[in-house]
Amino acid sequence: MATDYTPAVTGTGIKAGIQRVGGYLAGMVMPNIGAFIAWGLITALFIPTGWIPNAHLAQLVGPMITVLLPVLIGYTGGRLVHGQRGAVVGAVATMGIVVGSEVPMFLGAMMVGPLAAYLVKLFDNAFEHRIKAGFEMLVNNFSAGIIGGGMALVGVWVIGPVVRAITNLAGHGVDWLVGHHLLPVASVLVEPAKVLFLNNAINHGVLGPLGVAQATESGKSILFMIESNPGPGLGLLLAFLFFGPRALRPSVPAAIIIHFLGGIHEIYFPYVLMKPRLILAMIAGGAAGVGTFMITGAGLVATPSPGSVFAYAAVTPRGSWFGVVLGILIAAAVTFFVAAALLGFGRLNGDAQADEPGAETRIPSGGEVAAAPRQTAGTAATANSTAVSEA
Repeated sequence: MATDYTPAVTGTGIKAGIQRVGGYLAGMVMPNIGAFIAWGLITALFIPTGWIPNAHLAQLVGPMITVLLPVLIGYTGGRLVHGQRGAVVGAVATMGIVVGSEVPMFLGAMMVGPLAAYLVKLFDNAFEHRIKAGFEMLVNNFSAGIIGGGMALVGVWVIGPVVRAITNLAGHGVDWLVGHHLLPVASVLVEPAKVLFLNNAINHGVLGPLGVAQATESGKSILFMIESNPGPGLGLLLAFLFFGPRALRPSVPAAIIIHFLGGIHEIYFPYVLMKPRLILAMIAGGAAGVGTFMITGAGLVATPSPGSVFAYAAVTPRGSWFGVVLGILIAAAVTFFVAAALLGFGRLNGDAQADEPGAETRIPSGGEVAAAPRQTAGTAATANSTAVSEA
């Protein structure tokens, strides 16, 4: 599929399949980036460690991240599959996985929303010509209600427990790596888990308690920095700012402020979900940062909450400043260069064709809109000569 954030994918094979999955993820998450920014601002301002602590306004934080944002993703995913009917059913089905959950069910919403909409689509295709005149609205409303309610129950009984099991598994894996002194390798699990919005479960459920025990003995701990390092997220967002899709770049400066200064890392997760290959950049940057912390002997005295550069400064003990700052900068630099390379330094986003004068719109098979440059005799001759020279 083609979206405002990803070019049309052609061809078959594993690479094309992964690109299409990334396109669907982008189509579900990126249209809701404004809601993520709103949640990030409220969180950065009003939580107890925020800029303007306010217990009453901070009550918005939990429901927004656990209910509103997953439902929006499920709604959007359903709309991609089957229009407004799919959107409504996707939102209803998503409620089944968010009720009673203490962790954001973004992964579950990406699964159950499109699935519920697809079931409605199958029903409509099977019965659209069999419904008697005058009964269309009755059948449509009850079919959507029954399928949406059924998928909500499936979410409660099946998908919700599966996502929680994935969360626990990721936590146990990180715990094992920490126990075997393989801290840089922990980024292989931590960074993908973060992007799936399991960061709080890993940080506060696994790394935080271990770090407190270590800090009690030595006065500081590196474990507080494995998940909370703002460097990788900063590097990724900078890569998007310079080399990402042009339609997306205007949203990046606000995301950088919310992430690096406000400490709300969730703001950059949708950018990775949009192009899943960028998880390699996050792993490289995270491992580079942890390796730097190890070499310099850096550590923090407590968990930086939220994970902003200011929170880092507040819990950095004397003697660790050099290592902490260097680890953040190296993590950001490594992530930036790897992400820029994976983005093709701006050449893989379909922007060059769209910006050329004389570009026109074509409709490929499947109804996807893509930009195609008008070829003149001169450009054709140039292309032919280039092909000959390459041969």
